Amino acid sequence: MLQISVEHSEIGPGEAHRWHLVPLTGADGPAPRRMTGYNQAKHFTVAQYAQSVDDPIRSYVAASFELAGRVDLDALAAALLHLVRRHEVLRAVYQPLAGDLGCEVLTPDEVALKHVYGGPLETPQQVTVHLQEAFQEVDTLSWPLITMGAVVRPGSTTVWFSCDHLVTDGLSSAIAINDITTAYRDLTSTEPAPPAAPVTPAATTAPGTARQPGSYLEFSRTQRRTNRAMRADDARLNHWRAFRDRNGGLFPRFPLDLGVRPGQLYAPVASTERLLDTRQIEEFGTVCRALGGRLSMGLLASLALALRQLGGPEVYRGLMPFNERGRGVYAESMGWFINTLPVEFPVGPRAGFGDVLADAQDAYAQVQAHAEVHFVKAWKLLAPVEYASLRYWPYAVNFFSYIDCRRLPGAAHHVAQQARMHVWVSGCNGILHWLHRTDEGLFVNTIHADTPQARDVNRALLDGFARVLTEPVST
Repeated sequence: MLQISVEHSEIGPGEAHRWHLVPLTGADGPAPRRMTGYNQAKHFTVAQYAQSVDDPIRSYVAASFELAGRVDLDALAAALLHLVRRHEVLRAVYQPLAGDLGCEVLTPDEVALKHVYGGPLETPQQVTVHLQEAFQEVDTLSWPLITMGAVVRPGSTTVWFSCDHLVTDGLSSAIAINDITTAYRDLTSTEPAPPAAPVTPAATTAPGTARQPGSYLEFSRTQRRTNRAMRADDARLNHWRAFRDRNGGLFPRFPLDLGVRPGQLYAPVASTERLLDTRQIEEFGTVCRALGGRLSMGLLASLALALRQLGGPEVYRGLMPFNERGRGVYAESMGWFINTLPVEFPVGPRAGFGDVLADAQDAYAQVQAHAEVHFVKAWKLLAPVEYASLRYWPYAVNFFSYIDCRRLPGAAHHVAQQARMHVWVSGCNGILHWLHRTDEGLFVNTIHADTPQARDVNRALLDGFARVLTEPVST
């Protein structure tokens, strides 16, 4: 699954269709109030405050994929409704509490889809504008938090959906694509389904007999209860506290000057490019394993070396997202299952790739040992003034993210489906790099502030990063 901005996706023209999620009247009412996740509560509070000062900060996490052949619109609508009924986080109605966020959940039978025909889109440019506008309709403070549609052609269809970050993360996009396409295949297949073993209704979700994924809201309730008694002097915060003291704050600065002013957001510049082809990334992984490290840590070590070569510090400090789903009941659940944790390790002037990889690997093990503490909880306890006042990161923050998209649900079909994820933010004050591996190599999706200096730094950094990545292979 390639992460790429929609304007670079080259989606062909066709007939526009939309499906709007609507609540059904006459139901008994939503379920009792539920607890939301740490990320959700902070995200919602920030959106509320931004609206109150007339300075909205908008974003979305969207995805698109192709269905081959003539589409069955009724079956597609049923597959999209199946997605919403399968994941209760998409049916939740969020309500502000005193300094927090709660929600009530509509049952699967209390939601439906309303179809709207949007007319012809006659050029790829019209398709791009249509999708950009549709993707941005999701709003943190308004329900629903997902919008869905399709661009239909005689021989193929582009299916798309867009979610507010409140209810999703990057991995959720692959989960949603897999759920939609699996349901659509079940609904349109002419082959008789194989006999299934008896199952209880609670363990299945129509169509088919796919096992019901765990609830993100239930996960959040458990996580919140585990950390409810935590205070600022809790020993579980020692890792964060030590990092804060060495770093001078919870947020590690991006170490190169991007020409951005403090407290100002800039228009975002987005791009996606391939850094290594399939053979090169495989060879790089072999080198990392031979040195006793993971490929992901080899990428982090290489990026740290590239930063140092451009004048960066001799200690790498950054934030790293961690997927909290695990391999159990939440493995295929939609939601914002991401914790953000600090990582730091030395990048000495004479250190080679093997040395930095070993230190990065050790740092990763330290991070894993403290993963039970959520970033938002640590932020609230250890930097309460910043927590209450910041609407976005205070400055350009150093951030490292890597996903092996070949391991995501439904990945075997991603190439044929032209599966794509589209991430957008309305404003940016730094550089964000999302590294992701597909069947076609290693790619980086970048969003950075639109300043001449940020453009130059980003280009120099990616060129240097690519050189460092190939050096261990050639030596």
